[in-house]
Amino acid sequence: MKSRNIIDSFNNAIKGLIHGFKAERNIKIHFVIALLVLIAAVLADLSKLEVILLFITVAMVIAAELFNTAIERMIDMVHPDYHPLAEAAKNMAAGAVLVTAAGAMMVGYIIFYNRINSLSLSFVRRIRNAPIHVTVISLIIIVIIVIMLKSFNFRGNFLKGGMPSGHSALAFSLFTSITLLSKSALISTLSMLMALMVIHSRYEAGIHTLAEITIGAFLGMLLTIIVFELFQIVV
Repeated sequence: MKSRNIIDSFNNAIKGLIHGFKAERNIKIHFVIALLVLIAAVLADLSKLEVILLFITVAMVIAAELFNTAIERMIDMVHPDYHPLAEAAKNMAAGAVLVTAAGAMMVGYIIFYNRINSLSLSFVRRIRNAPIHVTVISLIIIVIIVIMLKSFNFRGNFLKGGMPSGHSALAFSLFTSITLLSKSALISTLSMLMALMVIHSRYEAGIHTLAEITIGAFLGMLLTIIVFELFQIVV
């Protein structure tokens, strides 16, 4: 009977995790970021201590978001009408998520900084002489391809809605160009934050789904890298 209760506890915990993932888009975002970070950790060949720190920070962020969701559900159930104390409690819970997310970003940046810097410098050595018109060409190609893809699914236009996200593609194309042309991991990181702010605004406004934004970002990065690589082959 005791073992069955333990199994039930695990099942209930998994149900809660699945419910949070389905119901809260912020939890979806945290899971996607966690997946990308862990993939980057494998590719970067981190030490055991660095991997442990990443696991702890990722777990803290997801756990904080789950606690935040649970607190919001409890407050809505006990006090469905507006109350300033209920609002304050929700804001503080959201603040806890913000603190853990900011801490996780700092840990990730410190761990990956040297590897990002060396990687960006290796790219820069290959294409630092690429003229600015290569970036413009890549942006034009992305605009054309996004318009073509949206014409196939007949939903949305380039500036609003549809698969893939044009804003996401252009934002990550610019991020990729800045990364390839600059000699600083700091500049690359700042441009990435700007790109993330763009796609977050599109997602929060409900203009694009997570899949549309993700595919747009991947498309923007991939096409930009291909254009730069083709320029090197031609030159």
